Amino acid sequence: MAPEHDSSMLVNAVALLGAAVIAVPLFRRLGLGSVLGYLAAGLLIGPFGLGLFSDPHAILRFAELGVVMFLFIIGLEMRPSHLWHLRRQIFGLGTLQIAACTLGLTGVGMAFGFSPVVAFVGGAGFVLTSTAIVMQLLAERGDIALPHGQKMVSVLLFEDLLIVPLLALVSFLSPAVTTESDTPHWISMLTGIGSLAGLIAAGVWLLNPLFSILALARTREVMSAAALLVVLGSALLMEMGGLSMAMGAFLAGVLLSESTFRHQLEADVEPFRGLLLGLFFLAVGMSLDLKVVADNWALIAAAVPAMMVTKALCIYIVARVTRSSHAEALDRAVLMAQGGEFAFVLYGAAAASGIIDDTVNANMTAIVVLSMVLTPLVVIVVRRFIKPASQSMDGIPIADGLEGSVLMIGFGRFGQVVSQALLARGVDVSIIDADVEMIRAAQQFGFTVYYGDGTRLDVLRASGAGKARQIAVCVENRKTADRIVELVRSEFPQAQLLVRAFDREHARQLVGAGVDYQIRETFESALQAGGAALRLLEVSDSEIADILASIRERDAERLALEIAGGGYEAGLGMLLRNTAQTPSRPTPFSKPRTEGKALNEVPGASPSESPT
Repeated sequence: MAPEHDSSMLVNAVALLGAAVIAVPLFRRLGLGSVLGYLAAGLLIGPFGLGLFSDPHAILRFAELGVVMFLFIIGLEMRPSHLWHLRRQIFGLGTLQIAACTLGLTGVGMAFGFSPVVAFVGGAGFVLTSTAIVMQLLAERGDIALPHGQKMVSVLLFEDLLIVPLLALVSFLSPAVTTESDTPHWISMLTGIGSLAGLIAAGVWLLNPLFSILALARTREVMSAAALLVVLGSALLMEMGGLSMAMGAFLAGVLLSESTFRHQLEADVEPFRGLLLGLFFLAVGMSLDLKVVADNWALIAAAVPAMMVTKALCIYIVARVTRSSHAEALDRAVLMAQGGEFAFVLYGAAAASGIIDDTVNANMTAIVVLSMVLTPLVVIVVRRFIKPASQSMDGIPIADGLEGSVLMIGFGRFGQVVSQALLARGVDVSIIDADVEMIRAAQQFGFTVYYGDGTRLDVLRASGAGKARQIAVCVENRKTADRIVELVRSEFPQAQLLVRAFDREHARQLVGAGVDYQIRETFESALQAGGAALRLLEVSDSEIADILASIRERDAERLALEIAGGGYEAGLGMLLRNTAQTPSRPTPFSKPRTEGKALNEVPGASPSESPT
């Protein structure tokens, strides 16, 4: 019996991994995102698909550890000072959004014929947004650290805190008679507060000394085990106190955010986080009860869009009231329009307390799961069919009638440094750029940067290219720089042309295009870093200067040979190498499919004896 059981567990593990490995890359390839891939895979192999799993809720419970670890990693990126800076967004914006959404969703529930109490429980559960889905979508876009991403993170944190009073409220609304053996609410509240205080105390006084001691052992697996111990231990402590496991892991991450072991902890937890979070989405897909959906299809088909639209509308209104832009408000409304994993906990508690029956619980759970499944699709539709709002040009000067003796195109990191030498000499510099946000940022530092696309001939004329003595092309994009060089050389030959080159090949092309000066964007900085390395090795400054001058000379000679010889091989002899052998050509990055054969091989001669 035991071998059969072990075999069954192995089959289940292979099914989970196989479904994820096949579905996720396929859905990402189709542009549908990894979250939707996991959900679809879970639905396929779950009890209402192929039936490979019969108890998805058990998997869901275990897979919640993925959300826990995700919140721990997010906490590592948020220092206490930064979290304190977000306090108004967490408690102010969070309270306003949740209150508005709860009222709106309760109204939707009553419109569907539920009693006020049942409608409130259903709406309160749907208000609790899926932390896993929103954080995953923000992470894939790289928006977690951006201001609008931080606002969503703040609301999600407040919702994690909200589960505690909501569960207490469900217990209070229960029609069941409270027995003498039931724990009083005030004791439950004190237990939660005590758990929170204990976690903070451990984080402040115990965690850093613990990792310092473990680091002396120089054993990687012990550090990994300690990282998991911190994450799971903090989650367990919060759960014992009646709080959110994810909130406990997040607080542990925040308390370790200023630790010297932060990056090590993140590296240790990351592999488990990714795997378990994927398992969580698989379990959510499995838990969609298609029989419940089929039996109550009319109610669910109407309730899912009604709940999502109402919640999205409330979020949008709150965002606009709190002075967010239309684009930011719409993005937040679309991403947070679904219910979340904490709704399952709330509905389960409400069913156990007798507030809702099993049928209502199943219907509400199906509505939440469907909303989670639909969210990635809605995000894709909105992104494809709604054009992004155009950037406001308020306060942005437009390039027109400029007459500076030097025209600088592009004011990023490279252009800003170049401008300092010109401005130090009192040169009249006109600066244009096509990035509105960069122009606004430059204004805060006292620069006047004009809006203008340097690839357009009319903009170049309006920017004074016809009168400029020099035109400095400092844009980051290689193709953009080539287009500007082409226009300037054909239309404004009187101007000296200085161009930022992307790499060596680009520099060679620019010389061929007739620019007066080009420099690779990393050449001089790398050269100075090499000089600093020599200085730390106690080489004299005069010798360092001679070495750097020699390298510049060799590089210039190598570039001249490449231009004259028509390729990179012509100048390879000028390179200094760390091997005695000088190859005639670079080693290929991949092994040739067939062995090389000399075309002029002498019959009977060994390869070394064949003429070259």
